[in-house]
Amino acid sequence: MKTLAVIPARLGATRLPRKPLRLLGGRPLVVRVWERVSALGLADRCVVATDSEEVAAAVRAAGAEVVLTSAAHPSGTDRVAEVAEQPGFRGYDAIVNVQGDEPFVAAEAVRGALGVVTGGHFPLGTAATPVTPAVQTTPHVVKVVAADDGRAMYFSRAAIPFLRDAADAELLRARVWQHIGVYAYARDALLRWVTLPPHPLELIERLEQLRPLAAGLAMGVARTEVVLRGGIDTEEDLERANADWPAFIAEWN
Repeated sequence: MKTLAVIPARLGATRLPRKPLRLLGGRPLVVRVWERVSALGLADRCVVATDSEEVAAAVRAAGAEVVLTSAAHPSGTDRVAEVAEQPGFRGYDAIVNVQGDEPFVAAEAVRGALGVVTGGHFPLGTAATPVTPAVQTTPHVVKVVAADDGRAMYFSRAAIPFLRDAADAELLRARVWQHIGVYAYARDALLRWVTLPPHPLELIERLEQLRPLAAGLAMGVARTEVVLRGGIDTEEDLERANADWPAFIAEWN
């Protein structure tokens, strides 16, 4: 299967203004994400999708391929789908979505999500890692429960599954997984996803991945043991990322 990697990057973030263009290790954040995804070597082609001419110019200056998309998209998945539907990208059977604020994305997470789809197991794929007790009840951390075959059963900001009896704590530890926001799609599944209307569960939890699940589209979860470094959403995140960047580059190389 031919694979396309798309990095959606929206300029209008509110918590971290002008986020794609903020500097990480001296270069724009979105460029650092493109460098990371390209270096993984998991896709035949890697492009940045943005609604901003300014972001597009910065990406082109770094030597990356960029696609200008609508400013009206409500999610990164919608932006990725617009790219996939363009004539120059219709020959790709699998598409992987890495958000433009994830410069530390783990290779195992991208490889796992993509493998779920390219291996023919499920039309949609994502990844997860064990939840640490410190964040199990934090609503900013999305949890996922999966069936024995790896199919996602539900995603939630709540602590799932709920531990009713303390005697079952050991069972719980093996079932609590933190969602990693990397997605892979078979082409037809991606295009169907974006035609579906928002689902009440999606609106309640503010989790777009509940839309395809509610419609019966199966999403496989690649369970990994990676330690998450986290995305960049705030000034504090960016400060921490810049402090960590030299060590990450040394580890990466």
